[in-house]
Amino acid sequence: MGKPILFTNAHLPLSHFKGEVSLLAQDGQILFSGDYQQAREFETATITEINLAGKTVLPGLCDFHLHLANFAEKLDAVDCETDSLTECLARVAEKAESTPAGEWILGYGWNHNAWQPAGYGTAAQLDAVSAGHPIFLHAKSLHAAWVNSMAMRITGIDRNTPDPEGGIILRDANGDPTGILLEHAAFIASDLLPEPNVEQTAQKILQAQTYLNSLGFTAVHDFDRFESAEALLLLAERGQLKLKVTKNLPSEEVEKVIAGNWRQKLTRPPFIQPGWLKDFADGALGPQSAAMMEPYEGSQNRGMLLLKASDLAKLGLQAAFAGWPLSVHAIGDLAVREVLDGFSLLRQLERANGLPALPHRIEHVQIIQPTDRRRMHDLNIIASVQPIHATSDYLTADHHWGKRCENAYAYQSLFQEGINVRFGSDTPVESPNPFLGIHAAVTRQRQNGQPTGGWYPQQRVTLLQAIQAYTQPLPGSYKADLLGVGMPADFIVLDQDPFTSDQSELTDLKPRMTVVAGEVVFER
Repeated sequence: MGKPILFTNAHLPLSHFKGEVSLLAQDGQILFSGDYQQAREFETATITEINLAGKTVLPGLCDFHLHLANFAEKLDAVDCETDSLTECLARVAEKAESTPAGEWILGYGWNHNAWQPAGYGTAAQLDAVSAGHPIFLHAKSLHAAWVNSMAMRITGIDRNTPDPEGGIILRDANGDPTGILLEHAAFIASDLLPEPNVEQTAQKILQAQTYLNSLGFTAVHDFDRFESAEALLLLAERGQLKLKVTKNLPSEEVEKVIAGNWRQKLTRPPFIQPGWLKDFADGALGPQSAAMMEPYEGSQNRGMLLLKASDLAKLGLQAAFAGWPLSVHAIGDLAVREVLDGFSLLRQLERANGLPALPHRIEHVQIIQPTDRRRMHDLNIIASVQPIHATSDYLTADHHWGKRCENAYAYQSLFQEGINVRFGSDTPVESPNPFLGIHAAVTRQRQNGQPTGGWYPQQRVTLLQAIQAYTQPLPGSYKADLLGVGMPADFIVLDQDPFTSDQSELTDLKPRMTVVAGEVVFER
């Protein structure tokens, strides 16, 4: 039995208790929630008390979509999220000065749509910064890469390299690669990047874990690959995990997942459990590769549809026999519809084979037709969305989708349809800070208050909806429910009560304390 801790004088705005409450935690669970004197009756001699002095306690937060190892790597990479191409190049140049010749320079976050004038960078521009380092810069969307000539020489990309299936190598008027690789074309280069070993990945994840704990996260859903899984298992074996991880794996490796019995391998309570197999239906808004029913504004381009409904259903049945539900990236309205068609077929196959209706989900759902919202509800498909995308993307969305944006990032409509909605960040695409996500969902504004009144304000959600979307459990994931007896002792402590704060102050909220499995893992 672990040593019990009594957290006294807690304000629980989501609890039915009135006034200040005491929480008694032991062995990762809440043994008692209520009056202080009753809590003291459990074990008067050995209880450690922590007085919260009336501070607000919320259930621990869960990011339902992030890339843990990628985020950990980003902490050491070039921050390419700049207002101009010139500033981005300057940051790469600074990194080159401190990097030994011949070593790769990695970066994250460039968004050519945010530059003036909008436009992709080139390999020649990176060559001017450094010809002695191979350079690989991830786009903000993670659906494109910008590389220099040395990186292309190393990876064998030249004018004779064909576009891979599901990808495009952008070329100039002479047919030479420009240095921009879209979708699967980026894998040609990224597959040759130096791979950190399991120990190195584990150490980077520990750094990311500390940061995520400081933001109030007690649980995450990780969408990185097997390297991340191996590192997480190593950390769990050492007792170093202080973050409950639902681990998802790539669907294209379904046979490896099943043959390797990864569902059992990832069952390591209380800190690791298996989640979903991840597939892709399309690209992203930024590079205009999200699959759309109608062309992007001012073009004939409809994006890239990367799967068929029949193939999704076939994959889903194979995975379902091994207990794995599917999670599918779908951003454009055509991709969302194709995925729903696939899930409709899969539901029929589940019934025909006597299988349970697994908790399948769609990631992002950035634009969806109203009729498909109803189908999503009827098929009981989870919407895993990232509210910070709405405020980050709104200018680009307006430019590429025009009036169709009334159905874009339509979070309140998803809630009203009765769809199971969960929030995340997609970090390192966006900041993992959940209070930025909550602010974006509640106000539909950036931190600077733009746009005035909120972007499509009818899609604002309530604060309660937003917090529940960051805390309520999903089938097959760790619970982060209300703080009642028998629930996991995972919670955060705030100086301010967000329910009595001004909405503009939500971005300033910072946890005073984070508790995971009854242990204080962060204290400010």
